[in-house]
Amino acid sequence: MAFAVAPGPIRLRKQLQGAQIKYLKQPLLVSRPSQRSVPVSASVLQQLPQVRPAVLDRSTAPAAQLRREHVRCQASSSSAAVPAPSGDSGHDSAAFKRTRWITFICLFVGYGAHYLTRNSLAFTAPMMIKDKALGLDMTAIGGLTSVMPVTYAFSKFLSGVVGARTSPVVLLSGGLAATAVVNMLFGLGNAYWWFLIFWGLNGVLQGLGAPACARLLTSWYPDRLRGTFWGFWTASNNVGGFAAPILAGTAARHYGWRWGLYAPGIVALAVAALVLVFMKESPESQGYAPVNAPKQSSGPAKPKKSMMQSLSEDVLKNKFVWLFSISYFFVYVVRQGVTSWFVFYLSSKGVANPGPQVSGLELGGLAGSLSAGALSDYLMRKNTGPNQKGNVGLRVQVVIAYALATAATLGMFWACPDVAWMQWLIVAAVGFSLYGPQMLIGLCGAETVAPESVSACQGFLGWISYFGAANAGNLTGPHQGYVYVPAHLH
Repeated sequence: MAFAVAPGPIRLRKQLQGAQIKYLKQPLLVSRPSQRSVPVSASVLQQLPQVRPAVLDRSTAPAAQLRREHVRCQASSSSAAVPAPSGDSGHDSAAFKRTRWITFICLFVGYGAHYLTRNSLAFTAPMMIKDKALGLDMTAIGGLTSVMPVTYAFSKFLSGVVGARTSPVVLLSGGLAATAVVNMLFGLGNAYWWFLIFWGLNGVLQGLGAPACARLLTSWYPDRLRGTFWGFWTASNNVGGFAAPILAGTAARHYGWRWGLYAPGIVALAVAALVLVFMKESPESQGYAPVNAPKQSSGPAKPKKSMMQSLSEDVLKNKFVWLFSISYFFVYVVRQGVTSWFVFYLSSKGVANPGPQVSGLELGGLAGSLSAGALSDYLMRKNTGPNQKGNVGLRVQVVIAYALATAATLGMFWACPDVAWMQWLIVAAVGFSLYGPQMLIGLCGAETVAPESVSACQGFLGWISYFGAANAGNLTGPHQGYVYVPAHLH
């Protein structure tokens, strides 16, 4: 069958002169010998609006009615056959940008609040030791602080897999609220076994945050912006880490050690409620098109993968994910080694107070995360023309450059003379070059898998990374026979 529409109402009236168009259940046919007919499939014809039974001819139908019917036919055929242009996605509208900014602020503050409840014990423990009724010493506190990394590592993997089928808003806000409650329950206890149980449970719940944030970032930001905002998101670690000693430490000193757990818990509960109310899951949930157009598939629609299928096919059988996980392992070996041993190394060289020199690490790391993400996005925006490269490959180039800079700055730190300002600058340079790969490797993994497998991928990478952190003591610690001599005994 064929379907053709005249270009204007005047020609349409001439064609309809002396003829009748009646309502038919069969496909509509208006023949035009002078123009080529356009074939229309049955699926398109089914989408055309039904015209009520009527007789339209020149003698009975006014010109206005003919014009309306012509416009209706044109609109129906064009909307059924041609998809909406990308400019109609609404991504440039003020409403979309406002919603995305609100979501990002909730994401940033929500994940930063995780660090309030994650680091609260470190700044409350000194006051717990002073409480003689608890009977705790440094060995007992060390046991508590060792529980969380173990449970947190496995939690990142499991929560990533489970989170692939859970709303990221519920995952982020619910996990934050749960850690807040656990902190407050920890503060209600008096027995060591109570502390062990709830601090281990805190580690399990802390793993829910990162996979949820990864899904939100990949849903709301296109490829050309994702690196920049992924870098901004990682800055929430530094902000939360900065606020934790102020909130928990101050509350513990002034109101007792229990308030060192209560205060972060109360703040985290309030933040979790705000996240749940104001954060939006994805552009599609708000009526917008996806930020990245889905790839066209020529074959039939594939059934939705199960949770275990996504883990197995998209993550565990993905060679690129394994390459990124190996890179993540060694990045965390270096990171944990730097944070654990720089103070001891400087002390062994005679620095009486190495704290100020090492303080530049986190500040440089913040700048490194932001710059690495922005640089990778810049390379992607410049990646035009017939010889385009893969987006993930461009980010990997930035990872390699920063990794080489890490090796160079570590060598500079080893050879640096005992000059305080030079040591501070080199430590900041180490943080700058080291935190760039740490941020980008996770993003590369997220962009290598399907959108529904982002959480599982982040959980797997996080799990491997913490194995690297756990081995940092053996791989980067002082060699056998090394004896640490405090600076004041030199």
